[in-house]
Amino acid sequence: MEDLLKEMSLPGLGVVIVVSLAALGWSAEWLVREAVALSERSGIPKVVIGATVVSLGTTAPEVAVSVMAAVNKKPELAMGNAVGSIICDTGLVLGVACLICPLPLPKNIVNRQGWVQFASGILLVAASWPWSDPTSVFSGAGGRLSQLWGFGFLVLLGFYLWISWRWAKEMGNGSPLEELEVDVTAPLPVVLAKLFCSIALVVIASNVLIHAVSIFADRIGIPQSIIAVTLVALGTSLPELVTAITAARHGHGDLAVGNVVGADVLNALFVAGAAAAVTPQGLEVSVDFFQRMFPFMIGLLLVLRAGIFFSGDRLNRGFGMVLLALYGLFLVTVFVHVLSKPANVAG
Repeated sequence: MEDLLKEMSLPGLGVVIVVSLAALGWSAEWLVREAVALSERSGIPKVVIGATVVSLGTTAPEVAVSVMAAVNKKPELAMGNAVGSIICDTGLVLGVACLICPLPLPKNIVNRQGWVQFASGILLVAASWPWSDPTSVFSGAGGRLSQLWGFGFLVLLGFYLWISWRWAKEMGNGSPLEELEVDVTAPLPVVLAKLFCSIALVVIASNVLIHAVSIFADRIGIPQSIIAVTLVALGTSLPELVTAITAARHGHGDLAVGNVVGADVLNALFVAGAAAAVTPQGLEVSVDFFQRMFPFMIGLLLVLRAGIFFSGDRLNRGFGMVLLALYGLFLVTVFVHVLSKPANVAG
């Protein structure tokens, strides 16, 4: 497959990337629907399914892409997708949702999972930092998210899902599944077959995407980490974007907030954690992350915390414009950095 992609022209690679991203988004939605159908047959309350199965399903594209990137020894794509997805979810997805309508701030999310979201971002940076030589990140050495930390993140993920399940049961009302048309009457073998097919499609699409993006980035001389935190992160965040827009348009703004908060936690613990856990050497984290991407990620999370503190019971449209402006500034900063470097386009 990689040899076939190498023979393609740049426009052809662009088409492959777009199609792969579309297939990821569609297969992730399919995965969520079938996982919900399977879970509902067990009698689990909908709100619990939403807090666990649906959150994991909408994060499936990010996980598949980052794990495949790590396995294929492309750490910048793996980490860039995780960090870029947090930036995209917080800046773009939540910003767009705020512009559609003011978003209610459910206290259970703000007071509980909101701080978990912020702590997850801080932990991702701290775990990647080279503590044996802390100042080396400013001189070009970078850092590493070790395999041990990857397994630690997955343990924390398990605890987060368990406590989310507990919190969801305490809520006892609301259903984030109202927009999903799920057939819970289908025979169990059919549901299982569809579930496995959707998982296979996610894996295949992510594998094709990784190779296409890598070749595309090499051809035009842009670092893979830049492609990952922009194009790939946006593509794999489409399920969260669609969910947030749908929730906001139908008067379920609190679900949009919860979706972004949960997705950010999963991107840090699940996406980055799983990618580091599958490789003995862990994930190498280049200096670009410490100088540009991590600061923007933490900055956006801080702005969100401040916005929640000063916004009372709603996030208004003005705050949405602030989030979108910061996301736009991130894109401009990234591409100005790329253009400032000497061209290195492959022939």
